[in-house]
Amino acid sequence: MVTRHRPLAGEGGFTYLGLMVLVTIIGLVGAATLKADALLRRAAAENELLETGAAFGEALKRYADATPRGQPPYPPTLQELLKDPRVPGVRRHLRKIFVDPVTGKAEWGVVWVDPGSQRGVLAVYSLSQARPLKQANFDSRFPNFETREHLSEWKFAALGQGVGQPGRPGQPGQPGQAQPGQPPLPGVPPAPLPPEALPSLFPARTPAQPDTTPSPPPRPAEAPEPPPEPPPPAEASGPGERDDKGDAQDKPEQDEKDEKEEKEQAAADRR
Repeated sequence: MVTRHRPLAGEGGFTYLGLMVLVTIIGLVGAATLKADALLRRAAAENELLETGAAFGEALKRYADATPRGQPPYPPTLQELLKDPRVPGVRRHLRKIFVDPVTGKAEWGVVWVDPGSQRGVLAVYSLSQARPLKQANFDSRFPNFETREHLSEWKFAALGQGVGQPGRPGQPGQPGQAQPGQPPLPGVPPAPLPPEALPSLFPARTPAQPDTTPSPPPRPAEAPEPPPEPPPPAEASGPGERDDKGDAQDKPEQDEKDEKEEKEQAAADRR
């Protein structure tokens, strides 16, 4: 005869509880894996953004180096990097407008030399407002990138352009070039803005201003009141003093009594 095994009471409950614990562990491991994968993808996108920005900076540098004397070293728009109109033929400083690896769009923010007319590309940057994972240990090609709040604060300018150095093409003060603030000469393009007039790529964070409100003068310390003097101790009269006073009070009475007795004795003798 075959004997069937009957499950013990509560065995099914323990099996269900173990299954729930196993499913929870698998879910936590899966979530941690997805988060780590997202962080790795984000770090790779930031590294690609740095390399793409470096390509823009190198293109801006080549454009500035190829600038003829007397012309500004900044391209009017990004399209002039694809085909330089200043030279005959086809000369490309950038093969295409790259796609932003963070936003996934071929759209970039531009720091203009003249923000009013939006002419003259000084630098490009990503339009992403995400907080960068990379906060330190940047390459020397990316100065002032440490501890930035947003990816849009990574400004990619011309690498080693040397803005403001004497002898660079397109800088103020060279012969045959109109100076800033003066009417342009016939047939001569106006001089670019001096370096101090260019927009700052990395504006310094304004520190909190200290409170200059004068503090009230300190109140003079009040002198402590002297403690009250203790009353003089009462002179205790000892028993000897009380006896002397008593003897002094009884002495006149004793003299009168003795004098009275002497008079009576004298009267008795006369008889």
